[in-house]
Formats: sequence, structure tokens, C-alpha cells
Amino acid sequence: MHITPGNILFIGSILVLISVIASKSTSRFSVPTLILFLIIGALAGSEGIGGIHFDNPAVAQFIGITALVFILYSGGLDTNWQAVKPILWRGVALSTVGVLLTALAVGLFVHYVFNFSLFEGLLLGSIVSATDAAAVFSILRSKGMRLKGSLAPVLELESGSNDPMAYFLTVSLTSIVAIGKFNGWQLVFDFLQQFVLGAIVGYLMGRVSHWVINHIKLDAEGLYPVLLLGLAFFTYSATHAIGGNGFLAVYLSAIILGNQSFIHKRTLIRFYEGQAWLVQIILFLTLGLLVFPSRLFPVAGMGLLISAFLIFVARPISVFASLAFFPTNNRSKWFISWVGLRGGVPIVFATYPLLAGLDKAGVIFNLVFFISVTSVLLQGTTLPFVANLLHVAQPGPSKRKDGSSALEHVRSELKKIVIAPDSRAVDKQIVYLHIPLSVHILYIKRDGQYIQPVGATRIFANDTLYVLADNQKALEQTYAALGLEGEELSDDR
Repeated sequence: MHITPGNILFIGSILVLISVIASKSTSRFSVPTLILFLIIGALAGSEGIGGIHFDNPAVAQFIGITALVFILYSGGLDTNWQAVKPILWRGVALSTVGVLLTALAVGLFVHYVFNFSLFEGLLLGSIVSATDAAAVFSILRSKGMRLKGSLAPVLELESGSNDPMAYFLTVSLTSIVAIGKFNGWQLVFDFLQQFVLGAIVGYLMGRVSHWVINHIKLDAEGLYPVLLLGLAFFTYSATHAIGGNGFLAVYLSAIILGNQSFIHKRTLIRFYEGQAWLVQIILFLTLGLLVFPSRLFPVAGMGLLISAFLIFVARPISVFASLAFFPTNNRSKWFISWVGLRGGVPIVFATYPLLAGLDKAGVIFNLVFFISVTSVLLQGTTLPFVANLLHVAQPGPSKRKDGSSALEHVRSELKKIVIAPDSRAVDKQIVYLHIPLSVHILYIKRDGQYIQPVGATRIFANDTLYVLADNQKALEQTYAALGLEGEELSDDR
């Protein structure tokens, strides 16, 4: 069956529905849901039971890049800077030095053990150097596990920030292999150019996005997600056009925006969290369709050896070396090493050698696909066991994305706050009051009328705010944000 404009929606909807329904059974086996989407795509492909013919790396790469921009932006919006700040340099070390060391170790192994040139081996190592910790958190949440200390924010930061380095290495090595020349100074210059421009544009676009979304005053609330999406893709494409690292710019701009108050913030973050799942499903189904299972069997032996070396040697070396100068115990380092799952990102990056027409491009793509699948299946299924074995998991309800637990939501109470005429909140928009994200202003009573507030709603003197807070601390922070410290909150009657 060939994909045509007439049947693409029909085929796509069936595959998405099958993937979502089938995902209900994966959590019991501790297998990341995304690997299921990959397998369903392969089964539906040319050599599977679906017989859908798809052999277009260019289209797959476009879908992959689009999905990665969306996923990185969504992850950045949901990153808590206060949680990440204490472990910032540990995450940066893992996402830069760690990625480089992984690429070097795997590259040298492939060069000396198999019939690869040095740069071909380094290219393969660069492609598989990025991790996909998002799959890890889906397993931990499904098992109700929490990690001790700063492990969770370290893994979150690494997973969101290591794609730019892996992308730089992949594109650079692809070019080196294609032209057969290596210029070390040019490589250093390209690295500085990509990351400096990416950081500058990312920071500026984060600030610009915050100003735009709070001042544009769109008539239709449904246009705000479209506005944010346009800003995200503009950030990536503009950075890429001037020679910067677009993935770094997108992630950084989203972190800056997500840690400030803006109109419809809670709604937009939830919207993009849901849409991130959609694009991930599309990405993995597309990559599954692109693979030909019969081409995997000839490289199975090689793939198993490389995957084993990556998991048991290269990843631990990179983690221990990257964290050598940070106060991290060995049990945490071993767990971070085991969390180095390879997901959809390496498979997307493996399309670059294909489009460049390199001699070993087909072998590299099939190896990367095989390595990603075996990595997720082995490490993903054993992750809860390893966490308990290393004593890095702690009992209790799993944390939500906003940092609150399920039990805290059960204890939520409705309170009402009367705004005094001398409050500093008077005549200010809610978005500028810095009220905690976990606090919900359900409605405002004003002159006998009830108003459902949004971020742009202004607070007037003598307004009565009906607030739902998760805990006493969040309630106190809300009271302070409204300039009403020292007064008693009255219960809703």
C-alpha cells in the first residue's frame, strides 16, 4: 500500500488509535510507551502486516526535526528553573562533555573492532550519543517511583539539553566523511558559532516571547497556542538561518518563558504537553515505517556488541568523567549511567548520512535503529529494579509535573481573599502578580457579579477572590503576592 494524499489521514488515524489503545498494556512490563509506537510503525511498514510502502528519509527527517522542536519547546516550558538551578553545571557537563565522550568511546570501538574508518565510527558514536530520559520518567511515574536527591532534575536537564551537542557532532562528522577532509580549527569555530548564537537568540527570543504574549491582547483565546507555536518555530528557523544551533535556542527560550508569568500560562503548558505526545507518536510511527526489518538481521550481531559497549562501557565512562568534579555519589552515577536510553532522536539524526549519500549510510541507519530498540528494551524494562537495587528510589506518591503530589491535591481547600483598597495588587493584571502555578483562582466576585479570570484580568479594590490552593505554603505565597501579608484568610462559607 502506498501513502497518498487521499489515504494519509485514514492510515494515520488508524495507526495513532492503535498506538494509544495498545499503550495501555505497556506500563505493566515497564516498557516505555514510545517504543511501542516504533514497533507498530515497523509492523505497518513495507515488510510488515500493514504493507505500507514508505522509503523517504527526507520526509522522515522533516517530520523528525519538526517533532523535536515541538518536544524541546514543551519540555522547556515545563522545566522548573528553581529545581534545575542547583544542578545546572552537572546537567551541562553531561549534555556536552558526556555526549562528546560517549561519541568518542563508541567511535573508537567501532573503528577498531569493525570495518569502519575512524570518522565513520565517530559519526555512528555521535548519532547515538543523545539520551531520551523522557521515556524513563514515563516508567517511573507508571510505577509510582520517586528518585532521591537531585537525580530527577539532573536527568530532566540532561535529556532536554543534550540534543544540541549530538546534532552538532552528527552534522559535522557527516560533512567530514562526505568531503574526506578534517579541519580542527574549523570544527572549533563551528562549535563556538552554533552554541554562542544559539544561546544568544534563545535568551532574546525567550524575553521577546514573554513580552509579546503579554501585550498582544488577541481577541480569540484559541490563538495563543498558535502564537506560541509560531514563536517556537521562528526561534529554531531564524537561529538555524544565521548559523546557530536551533535546538539549543528553542529549549533555552522555552525555559526563560516558562519560568515567568504570562497570560494563559497553565492552559498553554497543558496544551503543549498534550500536543508533545501527539508529535512523539507521529515521529515514532514515521521512523518505524522507514525501517525495513529484513535489513536489521544482517547487522544484529554487530548491533548487539555496539549496544552492549554503549550501555556497559561508554555511557558509564562519560557519566563518571563528566561528574568527577561534582558532589555526586557513586550510586547516583551508576543510575544515571543506566538511564542512558536511546530513543527517537538518534534515529532522526541517522537520516543525515542517508541524505548525504555516504557509503555506509544504510548500515549506520540500521545499526542506530537496532541500538535504540535494544537499549530501550533492556534498560527500560529493568529501570525500576536498578533504581531499587542502587537505593536511589524512595517510597511515596509520585510527583506531578508542577511539583505537587497526588495527596496534596486531595487536601486542596477553597479559600476566599478580599482585596483591600491599599493592596499592591489593585489595578494589576493577574499575570504580573507572580501567583504560584499550583494555585487556581477559580472566580472573582465583583459588585455582585462572578467573573472567571484569565491572566489579563485586572484586580480591583474590594474584589473577592475564590482560590484553590494545594498547600499552606502556596496559599501564603499567594497572600504575599497580593500584598496582604499578616491578615487572616477566611474560609469559604
